[in-house]
Amino acid sequence: MAGESLARRLGTSDAVVVGLGAMLGAGVYVAFAPAASAAGSGLLLGLAVAAVVAYCNATSSARLASRYPASGGTYVYGRQRLGPFWGYLAGWGFVTGKVASCAAMALTVVTYTAPGLGQPWRGLLAVAVVTALTALNYRGIQRSAAATRVLVSLSLLVLAAAVVTIVVAGDPRASRLTPFPGTDAPGVLESAGLLFFAFAGYARIATLGEEVSRPQHTIPRAIPIALGIVLAVYAAVAVATLLQLGPAALAASDDPLAEAVSGTAWSALAPVVRAGAAVAALGALLALVLGVSRTVLAMARDGNLPRALAAIHPRFRVPHRAELAVGAVVALLASFADLRGAIGFSSFAVLVYYAIANASAWTLRAGRLVPAVGLLGCLLLAFSLPWPSVLAGAAVLAVGAAAYAVRVSSASR
Repeated sequence: MAGESLARRLGTSDAVVVGLGAMLGAGVYVAFAPAASAAGSGLLLGLAVAAVVAYCNATSSARLASRYPASGGTYVYGRQRLGPFWGYLAGWGFVTGKVASCAAMALTVVTYTAPGLGQPWRGLLAVAVVTALTALNYRGIQRSAAATRVLVSLSLLVLAAAVVTIVVAGDPRASRLTPFPGTDAPGVLESAGLLFFAFAGYARIATLGEEVSRPQHTIPRAIPIALGIVLAVYAAVAVATLLQLGPAALAASDDPLAEAVSGTAWSALAPVVRAGAAVAALGALLALVLGVSRTVLAMARDGNLPRALAAIHPRFRVPHRAELAVGAVVALLASFADLRGAIGFSSFAVLVYYAIANASAWTLRAGRLVPAVGLLGCLLLAFSLPWPSVLAGAAVLAVGAAAYAVRVSSASR
């Protein structure tokens, strides 16, 4: 079963939609508030820094994905270019970081659909959301891509309506951006590290490399298209929300975009924005579970995770055991996790993942400037995050490294 291949069914537009689904829900509704807390109006500079690092990562990932079009993303690239341990560490960082992202998205759905809901009902509803989307993924990649397309379209319409509402019917003031950038360089870098959480979804395109048709052509096109669209959307939303609320109110809000719309003459649209946030988070969660399960598949094929997880469903042609395992872990984490803590931990783990991706691309020799900037940028942002996130992320990576060392030592006896 481990030698079976997945079906190549995703074209360029499908791949772009998967990337959009992973990014839009992950950042535009949940990452701006902690970024404003770190940097005030300087979050706009943080957004620019995060975008530059994301561009470098996207370019490196696209180059590597066109050469190694297999499921697993940087887990595969690290093994091929740097050695088995670095590939393993990238895979471990991706799986653990993105499991936290999945939990964050499930909690975002609950926050916007049932505000004020306490435990245990909050956790139970998050588990139900994860279970439903895992069942959808189980039925096949085409159904997942089609569902993501619908969710992304609805999310983009809602975000456009929110920005237009703030500009036309709100009270946007440039004075709310002062003092600019509003804090010192460490705060801007911390905000960039938190906002990086919002850009990380383009990796989903690379991790689905074994299911993309004509991957050498499709993946290098799809990644920058998805990243460019999302950057434009984020910039518009960030500026509009800051002009309407100001950095202090933005930092204190659990749902800043809906709050900004509530303060306009068209406040009746606020529930629509909240519904859009839930839809966007659903799209992100759908794409995230896809990407994590494919990395689990790749690691299981190589024996770095239980080989039983490498099974491919004979009818649906998906890694069904990997999907079920990921869904179970995400459901467990979502039942008790903290949303802002999950964002910081996920950002650290995924920045390490992309640092390894850039190091792998650097070994391709041609065009070394972009991966060098990406590598340094990832490390700088990772260690600019809040210290609890850095310590938790480093501890989880250390546990993974220790497990690898034990497995290698046992195999060599």
